[in-house]
Amino acid sequence: MKTIFSKTIVAVLILTSLILLNSCSKEFLERPPEDSPSSSEFYRTTAQIQGATNILYSVPWYEFISNVSWCIGDLAAGTGRTWDPRNQDFDLFAITGEHNTLGQAWNSLFAVIAHANTIINTVPENANADVPISVVNSAVGEARAMRAVAYFYLVRIFGSVPIIENNLELVDQNYIERHVVADIYTFIKNDLNYAIANISHNKATEPGRISSNGAKALLAKVHLTLEEYAEAYNLSTDVIASGEFKLLGGTAEDGIAGSYNDLFLTANDNNQESILATQWTGSGKYAEGNGVQSLYALGGITGFDDGWSAIGPSLDLQDTYEDKVVDQRYKATIMEPNSFYPNLNGGYTAPDPSGCNAQGTNVAIKKYVVGTPATNGGGDRSSYANNIYLLRYADVLLTQAEAIIRGNVGSMSEAETSLNKIRNRAGLASISNPDFEDVFKERKLEFALEMQHWYDAIRRDDALEYLSTRQRGWFNDTERGEVDGITDRFVQVSANKLLFPYPTNETLNNPALLDEPVPYFN
Repeated sequence: MKTIFSKTIVAVLILTSLILLNSCSKEFLERPPEDSPSSSEFYRTTAQIQGATNILYSVPWYEFISNVSWCIGDLAAGTGRTWDPRNQDFDLFAITGEHNTLGQAWNSLFAVIAHANTIINTVPENANADVPISVVNSAVGEARAMRAVAYFYLVRIFGSVPIIENNLELVDQNYIERHVVADIYTFIKNDLNYAIANISHNKATEPGRISSNGAKALLAKVHLTLEEYAEAYNLSTDVIASGEFKLLGGTAEDGIAGSYNDLFLTANDNNQESILATQWTGSGKYAEGNGVQSLYALGGITGFDDGWSAIGPSLDLQDTYEDKVVDQRYKATIMEPNSFYPNLNGGYTAPDPSGCNAQGTNVAIKKYVVGTPATNGGGDRSSYANNIYLLRYADVLLTQAEAIIRGNVGSMSEAETSLNKIRNRAGLASISNPDFEDVFKERKLEFALEMQHWYDAIRRDDALEYLSTRQRGWFNDTERGEVDGITDRFVQVSANKLLFPYPTNETLNNPALLDEPVPYFN
């Protein structure tokens, strides 16, 4: 149910033309063409202001979601593997600033920030006098929340980056300082606290947008990342108590009808478990749909010449499941040879072992593989309509459980309840007295191939050991190694690999990125 994109309003189209970035250097500071209409002409009425934030969920995210997020979130993390020469450097930790994928990450995330800044700086100045201040503040809060999301990715990928609040003030500068990590996190927290206080809609009224409780859920995750466990516990507990979000297929207490597999059907976009997701249309136009299925799917599923299986579920990920038959997440995430999916293309049987073997894994990816446009809401090659999650309610439950266990806050019974809601939804039995490894395992399986595991792995106290001991190898035959065995591959990961290098084009055009970071706040 794509509520916020069922009708594209003029303000969104105009805003896209104002700041949409191309491939040139420093594009996150590009000045709009002089013949473009001014955004101030369109942030006037209540309808225009409420629709202005639509763009923050789609077009500027395209390159990051389609081409980068899985390389970092799963290839580097060891939950995916590849021989693809364009991207195996992530699997091998051989990435340099010359790699185009890093440039796509940088430009895409700063594009989100640029769009958000336009709204934040323009809407309050240009709103008509009859527009309620609550409408203005809510739009600004939504933009600040999405700016925080982009910075949350940037700081975990690159570390110190420039904090930019007004792109036009910096567009003529070629020396833009980067800021210390602590201040970036303070900036993120400030944005999210403003969003919590000012966003007026909720899941029921605007299911495709981030709500106040959605911003609170994201802030809980920020605190968890910073090992601020009391804050993470309090915020996640508040979100749980609000009742605004539910597990799809969860218990009667806080779940709704469905299953884990149903989370990834286009028909269930913006379901009640979805807290924040990128939103895509079935127009088939470039960057109006996402390209994830093109990279994940086997050939022949999409109806086009994509379906490249550029990444496969790693042997390490496959070995993490404690029961592949009982755990419903396994089949919803990983496609085994000859398995049948009734909701894919009206009924789809996976190929035999010779045809269902993505990147030497003897299986393929099912998650985010939704089929032909005729059966999944439209689209075209590399432009599909299904949402891509950035945050689900399951994450809130596991955030609470981890905060309790690592921070010695709350009660163990609360941690058990939250963790077991995830396990029970998957079909697994409850466990007692969970520890951090139990939570970490559930996060790994719950969000497998959702481009998230890297951000959990680098939070571990033993992150280097963990990443260095992931099996990044492949089967030598299609009988799961029974004939010719496995080719092992382990990559020794050093501390300097936990952040990715700045794109070379950016350091050439802004040498300040190579200088020491400076404080942003006095």
